[in-house]
Amino acid sequence: MNSRGHSKHVGVSGMLMLTLLLTLMSGFSSALSASATTLTSAGDSTTAPRYGFVLNATPSQLISMDKYQRKYQRHKSSVSLEFQLNRATLPSDSDAFAADYGYPTFSVGMRYSINDVTMRRTSDPAWGLAEMVDYDSRLGNQISAYLLFTRPFFRHKHWSADYSLGTGIGYSHLKYNPVDNVDNELIGSRFLVYFTAGLHTTYRIASQWGIRAGVDYYHLSNGALNRPNKGANFIGASIGVQYYPYYDEVRDKGADKKDVGSRRHPRSGIEGAMQGLFSRVTVGVGGKVLNEEWQHTQFRTRPGDPGYRTHRFHFYTAYSLSADIMYRYARRWASGIGADVFYGPYASRVEEIDIADGINTSHSPWSVGISAKHSVFFHRLALDGAIGVYLYRHMGANAEIIEKPYYERIGLSYSFPFLGGITLGASVKAHLTKADFTELTLSVPIRIK
Repeated sequence: MNSRGHSKHVGVSGMLMLTLLLTLMSGFSSALSASATTLTSAGDSTTAPRYGFVLNATPSQLISMDKYQRKYQRHKSSVSLEFQLNRATLPSDSDAFAADYGYPTFSVGMRYSINDVTMRRTSDPAWGLAEMVDYDSRLGNQISAYLLFTRPFFRHKHWSADYSLGTGIGYSHLKYNPVDNVDNELIGSRFLVYFTAGLHTTYRIASQWGIRAGVDYYHLSNGALNRPNKGANFIGASIGVQYYPYYDEVRDKGADKKDVGSRRHPRSGIEGAMQGLFSRVTVGVGGKVLNEEWQHTQFRTRPGDPGYRTHRFHFYTAYSLSADIMYRYARRWASGIGADVFYGPYASRVEEIDIADGINTSHSPWSVGISAKHSVFFHRLALDGAIGVYLYRHMGANAEIIEKPYYERIGLSYSFPFLGGITLGASVKAHLTKADFTELTLSVPIRIK
C-alpha cells in the first residue's frame, strides 16, 4: 500500500473506532453511576461514587531521537484513541497517603495507536555494507494496556489540572523483519514495554462531566530484550471527555482543615524498616540482546553472508548489585546515594565482535558506578529512580560511542511487611533513555537506628 492509501486507512479506522466508543459512552456512564460505593464517615451513611472514566483522542508525532533516525525516518504522524476506567480516592477513606497526594485517581487504561509512520534508508556511508531496498518499512499499529496514576494539583469549581504517569504492556501488529520491513529499526518484537506521562486540564461543563485537554507522551520499546530497539516515542495534544461524579467530594472535602491536618505527621503510617534513615541491598537478574550484534549484522556483514540483516539474536544474562543509604523524610519520599556494581558476562562476545571488526579496545564484564537515588511511595508500592556516573566501565567500542559516562535506572517495586519489608520489583537500566537491560530485583531494607 502506498503512503496515501495508508493515510486514508488511518483516518477511516480512527473515525470508526471513535464513533463506536462514543456510542458506548452514554450506556457505560449509567452503569458507573449505579456502582456508587456506600461509605460510613463519623457515623453518617453517605453514598460516594468513586468510579469514572476518560475518553481521549491524541493526534501525535513520532520523535526522532538522534541524527541517524532522522536520516531514515519519513512519515511520522499518528492518532491514538484511549479509554481509562478511573477509581478515585476520597477524603472519607481516611487514607494519609491519598491525602498527601491530593486524592489521586488510579486507572486501568487502553490505547490503540493508528500510525502513518514509515522508514527507508537511502545511500549514505553511515549504513556501511547494508543494501538499500525499494520500499518503505512501516511501524504498524499498536494496542497498549496499562495502569495509570493521576495526581491533581489544582481544583476549582470549573477548572482542574493534573499530571499522570503510567506503565504497562503493548502489542505491535508489525515488527522488524529482513523480508519486507527491513528498515523498521523502531520495533523488534511484538510484545513491548509501554510508558506514558501527561499534563492535563479539565473544564467542568456539568456536575459530573468535563472537557479534558492536555499534552501526552508515550513510549513503546522492548527494553533491550530483542533487537532492533530504537523504540517509538510519541508526543501530541490530547482532547477528550471526562466523567467524574466524585468531583464535588474531593474538591470540597479535600480542602477541609481536618483533612489537611492528616499531613502533620509526615512519616506516620510507614511500615517496616523503610522509615527514617535506612540502608538497602538490592540484587538484580536480567537480560538483553546485544546492540553490538545488531550493528554487526546490519552494517558490517556482507549481503549473502550468513546473518546478514538477520532477525535472530542471542539472549544474554545481566546481573547487578547495589548498596544504598536512604533517608525517608516523608511518607511519600525517600532520597539517598548508592554504589552499583554490574556484571555482564557478554563482554567476551563484545570483544569477539570488536576484534572481527578490527577494533582494539578494552573489555571487562565488570562496571562500577555511584548514583543518586529517589523513591516515591504509595503504601507498599514504590517508583524507584536513579541517575549514576560510572567509575569503571570497559564494554567495548560501541559503548564508547553511544553510551554516556552516566546511566539511569527506573522501576517499580512492592514491599512485603510479613517478609520484613523485602521488596520485589522490575527495572530498566538505560543510557540517555536507550535501554541497556531489563531486570527483576529483590531488595532487603535495613533500618539504621
